[in-house]
Amino acid sequence: MTISERIFILSTLGERLTGYIQKGELESLFGQMKNQNAWFTEDFVKKSVQSIADNFLTESKLTSFTSNYAIEDSSVSKVVGVIAAGNIPAVSFHDILCVFLSGNKILIKPSSTDAILIQFLIEQLYAIDERSKEFINIGQRLNEVEALIATGSDNTAKHFEYYFSKVPHIIRRNRTSIAVLNGEENRIDLGNLGNDIFSYFGLGCRNVSKIFVPKGYDFVPFFESIEYWNTILLHHKYNNNYDYNKSIYLVNRDKHFDNGFLLLKESQDLVSPLGVIFYEEYDSVASLRETLQNNASKIQATVGNTGKVEKEIPFGAAQIPSLDQFADEVDTMKFLIDIKK
Repeated sequence: MTISERIFILSTLGERLTGYIQKGELESLFGQMKNQNAWFTEDFVKKSVQSIADNFLTESKLTSFTSNYAIEDSSVSKVVGVIAAGNIPAVSFHDILCVFLSGNKILIKPSSTDAILIQFLIEQLYAIDERSKEFINIGQRLNEVEALIATGSDNTAKHFEYYFSKVPHIIRRNRTSIAVLNGEENRIDLGNLGNDIFSYFGLGCRNVSKIFVPKGYDFVPFFESIEYWNTILLHHKYNNNYDYNKSIYLVNRDKHFDNGFLLLKESQDLVSPLGVIFYEEYDSVASLRETLQNNASKIQATVGNTGKVEKEIPFGAAQIPSLDQFADEVDTMKFLIDIKK
């Protein structure tokens, strides 16, 4: 199978997914997923599927992406095991796509919380071209894989490194995302920041869990700009987390802000509990840069438009990654091409 054929298969999948959504043909799938995992609401599953179609699965984007790599149409391939995360819908699809494009074979172990959608997407690839079955399969035992891509926590990473130490591997650990404000943001910027915080209930590593603000920052415009997200409290699991953390802060008399559906608390920690956003004030751009540099290995994405810190992405773009925005900043495609040599 040539790279052109692989791109055609994937772009056809993108067209199918868009068509299914427009025609309302995935309602049954959405219902199954919500029954399996209450965090996977119809709105967020639809958002994920459409984002994959729009940002990953167009011919132009796939062609541009693969043009950066020396992908050979050879029969040489390795079996790559993928241990998938399941925190947001189809979060592992980028790995599936990269392995397939590289010409390797994937054996994926889906998360129990996201098995339905991954199975559906793989079956769609089979339906488009039966040869996909040679390259993409689901399995629970990864004993015989020749390389590994695993996503998990800092604790599970230690186990992955031990058990798969003899094969080439990418092992991802806990990361989170941050926003940097300078006080000059308009209401549209701050409203889009709400999307970075609340999309997928804040469960993804690309969701903003901490905000860096200048000394004396006024949070009133921020709270006013994200008010349109107040219906998130109607989701019982989110509501339970919000209520629990609010009770803890009240009992402990911890200083915090509360807008009725989000708690804001000052902390030097990067990862906040669900329903909470941490914030930290900075005195100068130099001190901010130093803090970010010291925590670089824990930061997935940095949202902002200050022009003062590295690798800023626009407000609202945290959960809309492009093909070349790799998890943990490790080039998955380069790794997959190198293991074939």
